[in-house]
Amino acid sequence: MKKLFLLLILFIFLLTGCDIYNLNSFVLPDDAEFLALVQELDNPEKICSYMKENFARKDNIFYSPNPYELWLCQEGDCNDLVTFAMFVANFHGYKTYQIQISFKGTFIKHVLAVYLEDGKYTYSNFKAYYPLYVLSFDEIVSDYFINHELELKSYKVYGYENNLIK
Repeated sequence: MKKLFLLLILFIFLLTGCDIYNLNSFVLPDDAEFLALVQELDNPEKICSYMKENFARKDNIFYSPNPYELWLCQEGDCNDLVTFAMFVANFHGYKTYQIQISFKGTFIKHVLAVYLEDGKYTYSNFKAYYPLYVLSFDEIVSDYFINHELELKSYKVYGYENNLIK
């Protein structure tokens, strides 16, 4: 019975999916190659293009690498990719957000990166960049769900400092 209970807890944990990473404690490493890359990726479209070409998707259940660690291992889940994208975009002066989505009828969560560009919002999902240029987070969530089988339960918006916005 004890083993069954532990397996159930592990299963629930596996289904929770992506969660929020806090960039407040991240310190830029002294690695010339990484720093040059961060300098080069000066807009969300370039960031997403780089991630698409260089990062593989892998669920990290118990570990969330910081942007530098992700760059070194080159594989991560949606949270890891959002963390990298937000860090690099923020480095270049973009105001960035995370939208944490919960799906109806499941424990699954997913995270999107949001960028404020020219006074409007664009976003990325995993490695794909969506230049919608909309005025609200609601519009981003609606766009995300256009081609999804799962239904929205709720969503939360966090700022770069991991503060709850909405």
